[in-house]
Amino acid sequence: MRLLRMDELSARDRYRWMSGAIVPRPIALVTTLTEKGGVVNAAPFSFFTMLASDPPLLSIAVGRREGQMKDTARNAVAMEEMVIHVVSEKIVSDMNETAATLAPDESELERTSFHLTESVTVSVPAIKEARIRFECKLESHLPTKNDAGELSFDLLIARVLAMHIAEDVIDQEANGIDMDALQPVARLAGPNYAGLGARYSLKRPK
Repeated sequence: MRLLRMDELSARDRYRWMSGAIVPRPIALVTTLTEKGGVVNAAPFSFFTMLASDPPLLSIAVGRREGQMKDTARNAVAMEEMVIHVVSEKIVSDMNETAATLAPDESELERTSFHLTESVTVSVPAIKEARIRFECKLESHLPTKNDAGELSFDLLIARVLAMHIAEDVIDQEANGIDMDALQPVARLAGPNYAGLGARYSLKRPK
């Protein structure tokens, strides 16, 4: 097997190898509000996962750009709120548009056909076209340094206050999510994405 020592690789190479190995990754499409002006920012993040259900916690790692916080992290820390949307095949193209690098007072949503809808428990608006979304408050924020001692990313832990699920992606019989109806999209390495492939079940040992 090839041995890769992390301290011998550039940040770009670490990203390439790790993001290619840890797949598939769910994608969080996050909306936040600017502290001044109330601009709605939107951006996708694939360093995202569920941490726990009791309490209901999600995590997002937001990389910095030349040491500076990205809009999503800055807004989430300032306003302590965000809405996290699940990305499905129907919205993946518009999601990709929100990855554009814009000024903080510009909304990425203007590049898309998305429509906003009011949230119930937070002031941040949500994307109407997303079939599942989580209204969240910021539970904790951990700025993290790289080996050179430079701040390189912000870990956001979000507590879910409310979850919205479109009726057409609910499996009424199982009282859960119908994956075939949802058609979630996963991130792979580089510019590559994937839908759900073949699935199978395993019985958990007693």
